[in-house]
Amino acid sequence: MKKITVLCVGKASKQFCRDGCDEYLKRLRSFYDVSVVEVSEQPTIRREGEELIKRLNGECVLLDVGGEQISSEAFAELIKTTHERTDRLTFLIGGASGVDEQVRGICKKRVSFGRVTYPHQIARLLLLEQIYRAATIINGLPYHK
Repeated sequence: MKKITVLCVGKASKQFCRDGCDEYLKRLRSFYDVSVVEVSEQPTIRREGEELIKRLNGECVLLDVGGEQISSEAFAELIKTTHERTDRLTFLIGGASGVDEQVRGICKKRVSFGRVTYPHQIARLLLLEQIYRAATIINGLPYHK
């Protein structure tokens, strides 16, 4: 089974975010081996970057407000084509101050869910929903209309 890791700085402390993430993680089990890995906030983005790099696995896609804005269909294609090259894909959500340049250099792709800034917990929930939507698109299921 193909693996997807959501690597993020900080914890999901809001109950509604944890509940939503748990729901999408449960839905995703039939498509991918998905895990969420949390890295503690550090005093500097350089230290956060070092911790993130230790946990990167496979190809990396960085969620970044300055990244490419793509449709859900293009996001599904990104997951599909990446999984044709490798069994492991990591989506990275940085901390409140962004990510270190070394991390940016490692991530092959940067994707934006719009030019607005989301709290990290909501970005995580949106990402899991989009991964689920992508899985249904790839598998021809009716979730995405």
